Amino acid sequence: YRKEPSVPLRSSSAALYNNLSVLRASGKAPSSFSTVHGPSLSLVTADGSGFAQRQLQAKEGGSALSTSLFTQAAWCVLPSRVLLVLTSQRGIQMYEADGSIMVYWHALDVAEHLPAPDLFSAQAVFARGIATAAGHFICVGTSLGSVLVFDIPPKGTNVTLSEVLEQHHAPITDIAAEQGQAPDGAGDLVTADDDGTLCLWRTGEEFALLGRIADVGCSCPSVKLWNGIVAAGYGNGQIRLYEAASGALRAQINAHARWINALDLAPETGKLLSGAEDSFVHVWQLSRNPETYDIEVQHCQSESVTDIQVCGARFCDPRGTSFAVTGYDLSEIFRYS
Repeated sequence: YRKEPSVPLRSSSAALYNNLSVLRASGKAPSSFSTVHGPSLSLVTADGSGFAQRQLQAKEGGSALSTSLFTQAAWCVLPSRVLLVLTSQRGIQMYEADGSIMVYWHALDVAEHLPAPDLFSAQAVFARGIATAAGHFICVGTSLGSVLVFDIPPKGTNVTLSEVLEQHHAPITDIAAEQGQAPDGAGDLVTADDDGTLCLWRTGEEFALLGRIADVGCSCPSVKLWNGIVAAGYGNGQIRLYEAASGALRAQINAHARWINALDLAPETGKLLSGAEDSFVHVWQLSRNPETYDIEVQHCQSESVTDIQVCGARFCDPRGTSFAVTGYDLSEIFRYS
């Protein structure tokens, strides 16, 4: 990979993990990038002459107590539409892909979830972790350990909360859906939390818990799922690869010296991208041995993003031939191809 011209941002990126989303235009060059900082989202769209900038502000949901801070943004590509989903301390916003029209707002009400003595405790309430599932669902995690499953219509604003998954006992950090071909019996959705616990799910009109992968003593900020392989990045710098069918550990990689802030997978090739606070970005190749079906991993490349605390990393195409990186307090997005 070599460095390409970077993408300018109107504001810098916050020190949040998974703080970069990339929307590709029909599998070609990426058409849009987004990153969050405080109460605003930077949305950059590529056009013929350069980049068009747009800022979105966190909606208060009727509360004027304080400014709400964004925690994550991601495009959710559904069969008939693309939605831009934003999570914050106040709730969940869903927009049309270009950020022009709000489709849906879901408020997070702490009073619904906490018993009366806990209402004045210091527990933060926010949403985080976004993934598309089973064609017409969008799953969003919360700081209370719940996963909210929204049923998305082919068009219009009639979004409904169809199910709430209650299996985690710590704030949700990330959610990932199968990006390849799941083997028989394997889950096609994985959820991760701040304790490092992973839950494997089978999606459908009703979601079923298939299994749980116990915590390893530190948080799991980022997780991906490809061809029945769960790739999980941890706060201790490790990447662990599990079977999505059994939850069995197949590989353990001491990938980074510090907290892993981002993982991404190229669905067509099985390339895995990891970025961390140690300023390094690594590219790995995941595969299965055709004879034994064992999971195999190969290190392909390292890039040092000098003096930058990496907080987001995403492939820009389905084959993983290019990727983009954001860093804390960095007012541009680095690109490599």
